[in-house]
Amino acid sequence: MPPERRRLFALVALLGLLLTVAGYRWFGPEAATTGAARATGRATPGGRTAPSVTAPDVQLQALQAQRPQPQPERNLFRFKLKAPPPAPRAAAPPPVVAVPSGPPPPPPLAPIAMRFIGLVEAPEHAQKIAILSDGRGIYQGREGDIIEGRYRIMRIGVESVEMAYLDGRGRQTIRLSGS
Repeated sequence: MPPERRRLFALVALLGLLLTVAGYRWFGPEAATTGAARATGRATPGGRTAPSVTAPDVQLQALQAQRPQPQPERNLFRFKLKAPPPAPRAAAPPPVVAVPSGPPPPPPLAPIAMRFIGLVEAPEHAQKIAILSDGRGIYQGREGDIIEGRYRIMRIGVESVEMAYLDGRGRQTIRLSGS
């Protein structure tokens, strides 16, 4: 280390030590007691003045007064009154089972097992062509076209295709899945 740098380092250390001693001298514990002693005017054996200390006023009558007793079912962690017990419920009559008459209803239709994977727009023909897949093959069609001989494309939107079975039942919206 060059000598100029050592001198600078020593000067900074000396200045820090000087500031620490001066701060302790002005703001240390001795400064606090001498300031308080000056305010009260009482002298101590070392020539310093000491603060005067007075005892707090204790009211013994208030300590011996009667206190309210806690309630037996009091919950310290609850801020509401105790809720009344619920009214007893009457036994409900057994439900009436309706016996269906006539032939059983047809089973519900299975959901359409197609995935909407893309959309092709032909602006010159003002048509949209939906690209669909059922996992075995890829199909394409416009609104009104029949897909796989079972489904009809009812409407083609930007993010979904509305399809139904050929007889018009089981209408379903299929969202764009992108794969």
